[in-house]
Amino acid sequence: MSADSTAAAADGGVCSVAVLGAGSWGTALAMQLVRGGVRALLWARNPVHIEAMRAAGCNQRFLPDIRFPDGLELEPVLKKAVRSADEVLLVVPSHAFVGLINQVVPWLRPGQGISWACNGLEPGSGHFLHHAAMQSIGTSRPLAVVTGPSFATEVAANLPTAVTVAGTDKHYCARIAQALHGGNFRAYTSEDIVGAELGGAVKNVLAIATGISDGMGFGYNARAALITRGLVEMMRLGQILGAHEQTLTGLAGMGDLVLTSTGDLSRNRRLGLALGAGQSVEEAIAEIGQVVEGVSTSEEVWRLAQRHGVEMPISEQINGIIHKGWDPSRSVRELLSRQQKAENI
Repeated sequence: MSADSTAAAADGGVCSVAVLGAGSWGTALAMQLVRGGVRALLWARNPVHIEAMRAAGCNQRFLPDIRFPDGLELEPVLKKAVRSADEVLLVVPSHAFVGLINQVVPWLRPGQGISWACNGLEPGSGHFLHHAAMQSIGTSRPLAVVTGPSFATEVAANLPTAVTVAGTDKHYCARIAQALHGGNFRAYTSEDIVGAELGGAVKNVLAIATGISDGMGFGYNARAALITRGLVEMMRLGQILGAHEQTLTGLAGMGDLVLTSTGDLSRNRRLGLALGAGQSVEEAIAEIGQVVEGVSTSEEVWRLAQRHGVEMPISEQINGIIHKGWDPSRSVRELLSRQQKAENI
């Protein structure tokens, strides 16, 4: 155990974390934990992927040529990873979230929490992931989401990053944030898990919109307008759902929206760029080669807006493009032809 880990144990901090999911983001967070003196056990569903990482000394599939820090442990057995760690951090696509929770819960200690770094809504139900977790395991365990403007490649490369850890218990949030915080990585805490999860989900949809606009060559003015009006849509829905305005104008909302809408490392933006250039949804997803959360989230966000009677015209058009085959050019015309009105309504 490192000196930092010994100090963490002495003050009640986290000494070890099982990171469940060895895609780009899970791997990057495991690397950050190790750099901060926390023991990290990285688990992948596919044992072949574990062995490939062990042989290469990096995650060549998702983070090529970024070497693992000394001490990162690769664990192919899920039960062993969970039982060997103080905390668990799930980093899987939203469609796999509940299934993985159901697998690990029997191995958790009484009172131990569940944290995750997944952005999306539960496909089919449209539930926030913390609601889905509560339906699966009840309300006795603390829950937290790690979210904010952060590309996995930059975190893995130890570039400056700031995120929010938002959850149902402030002491649990502080433990998870303390484990991640250090060096070039800042982790803030929040008790607004609804706002944090809403921002992380809706920004994926809006990033597709800005990608489409850029792919069609509409320029920087259009991009800025989409980001700004998209934030309005996010805040309208957030107000109905009880999210805090400060959350949606902070790292988990506006911060993540700006990054995902403008940075070409974003899968959602790259999907939009491809659609704007004339590719089909299927062609674009195949070319990206990883899960694009905005695809399923676009439908769930639009259902959520309809359920609560919230006007979200950009989100409506993205849902139509992805799930109903609407032509992106038609969607742009629909947005531009909307009735003139005051901005702040």
